[in-house]
Amino acid sequence: MDASGELRVGMVGYAFMGAAHSQAWRTVNRVFDLPLRARLTAVCGRDESNVRAAASRLGWERAVTDWRELVASDDIDVIDICTPGDSHCEIAIAALAAGKHVICEKPLANTVEEARSMVAAAEAARAGGVRSMCGYNYRRVPAVSYLRQLVAGGRLGTIRHVRAVYLQDWIVDPEFPLVWRLQKDKAGSGALGDIGAHIVDLTQYVTGQAVTGVSALTETFIKERPLPSASSGLSASGGAETGTVTVDDAALFIARLSGGAVATYEASRFATGRKNGLRVELNGSKGSAVFDLERLNELEFYDGTGPGAEQGFTRILVTEPDHPYVAAWWPPGHGLGYEHSFTHQMRDFVEAVATGKDPEPSFADAFQVQRVLDAVERSSASGSGWTDV
Repeated sequence: MDASGELRVGMVGYAFMGAAHSQAWRTVNRVFDLPLRARLTAVCGRDESNVRAAASRLGWERAVTDWRELVASDDIDVIDICTPGDSHCEIAIAALAAGKHVICEKPLANTVEEARSMVAAAEAARAGGVRSMCGYNYRRVPAVSYLRQLVAGGRLGTIRHVRAVYLQDWIVDPEFPLVWRLQKDKAGSGALGDIGAHIVDLTQYVTGQAVTGVSALTETFIKERPLPSASSGLSASGGAETGTVTVDDAALFIARLSGGAVATYEASRFATGRKNGLRVELNGSKGSAVFDLERLNELEFYDGTGPGAEQGFTRILVTEPDHPYVAAWWPPGHGLGYEHSFTHQMRDFVEAVATGKDPEPSFADAFQVQRVLDAVERSSASGSGWTDV
């Protein structure tokens, strides 16, 4: 950060996540009173004309085509990594070594080995006051943060069951092209790492328990897909050359958690009709709670300690000023959206950097998720059942 109180950001990548992060960086200081002002200094992408257009559209001051230029720049304090997973490790380690704070999109890396090296780099940089965080944005949905408070406050009692699903349908069409998310060398895994990572992190976050072992299966339903056309990125019509899908389309597993709870997880990009269907249910000795991303301003809560005649699931509208993050926004009853989770993420990151605290989830937290993903893949590949994390 410079003497003017600015936190100068350099972002690598400008597609879906880059747009979401840009919106958050533009908004965070307009909503929250923070000790530092985020400045959208530079954005990086490989195609010069496209990245220049993205810089103009998303509000960045300049565009570059080599992330190493951002890492070496004296006017950059933060490197925000929004690229495919195959580049996370190299960029993050270089940025941390250069004294840049780092926020990296999930999952942390493509392999356990890469993630472990990123944790080591983060710990070394931390000694010099450099902060790092992994971007699991669903932690910052107010209803999710409030669910964590209910669990921590004992309102659900001892957590016994966890059920988590994340369902999408965007690759159901067999003619959908072989984009990078369907290639293991770029994405690391398929539905497992793309959306399964979210529900692993989310359930560990709200319960305070870590996944210790899994028994899993994965499936790839469409094993060959048309190669994208060079100009549009979409599949060519009729007789197009195809390539092999090298990641999972769906991952299902049962798990044990460190506090004694048992859990089920399902992540699929082949759930026809489901666009972004994330749902988590917790059952405890005193009550239960349900979060559904399609109703992200709500939480269902069952208080098992009340009179039997009054029991039933209660709909809590999580829009009150006392709820996490909400006071900075609108009057009660005026809901928030998907994009607000990223603004809350940047709010927490900026505040942590300014106050010298460690933001969460740390690279070590994200490494735990990576170990779970690895255990799922090993369990599925072996077909032998239980695999420790």
